[in-house]
Amino acid sequence: MGDSKSSLGFLVLLVIVLFSGTSSDPHSLSYNFTIDPWPRDDQPWCEVQGEVDQKVFLSYDCGTAKIKYMSPLGEEVKSMSAWEAQTVTLRDTGDLLQGQMPDVTPEKHTDKGPLTLQARMTCWREDSGHTSASWGFGFNGQLCLLFDSENGHWTVVHPGGRQMKEKWENDSAVTDFFRTVSMGDCRAWLQAFLVQWEKMLKTLASPTTVPPTVQPTVPPTEQPTAPAISPITWIALGVLAIFVIMGIVAW
Repeated sequence: MGDSKSSLGFLVLLVIVLFSGTSSDPHSLSYNFTIDPWPRDDQPWCEVQGEVDQKVFLSYDCGTAKIKYMSPLGEEVKSMSAWEAQTVTLRDTGDLLQGQMPDVTPEKHTDKGPLTLQARMTCWREDSGHTSASWGFGFNGQLCLLFDSENGHWTVVHPGGRQMKEKWENDSAVTDFFRTVSMGDCRAWLQAFLVQWEKMLKTLASPTTVPPTVQPTVPPTEQPTAPAISPITWIALGVLAIFVIMGIVAW
């Protein structure tokens, strides 16, 4: 009988351990780049807007390296070492996008005035704890091309993205840069910033947001494959498992 109780206690503890930590809150970190090859007076040639869970927290001017903190979220993490690394990478990304514009601008639009290039990098953590990333690219607010950073797949969603795809999918340096920044840097920033942000994101009410320069499109890796399992469901399953174990031990 003592062995049965010991076994039961061990199994119950095992169930608790297994079901704790099986779910975590999903979060996303995004950066919207706008590259203007012919900016007007006092307008930046490269501007970046940072968002966490679609809440704006920074605006960054690549040319002057000036940062505007758009909410308490930015103020909360500005002293972290990851913050400085973030701004350097954002500037490098802006430089790369500006340098790529002549080669990826659709030829049929070159005689119709300059275009602005928009890019949206997003990395996210799912309920399961798995993290992934993607890019979206477009001109004048029209989404044209998607890049899945996890599998390296390019998807043209508008004819304006064909030349961009042909250029970049055959340029390993550019592809590797996009993958490294999104899967490496962005995920590291999200993990570091969430240490300070997690409680704030739960309590922050209706922060000011602005529409992204390129309308977000859910990448293939973000498409839900099954209904999300809530913590209550996990608890119910855990309790059911305990009763099953008790029945087996008693039998």
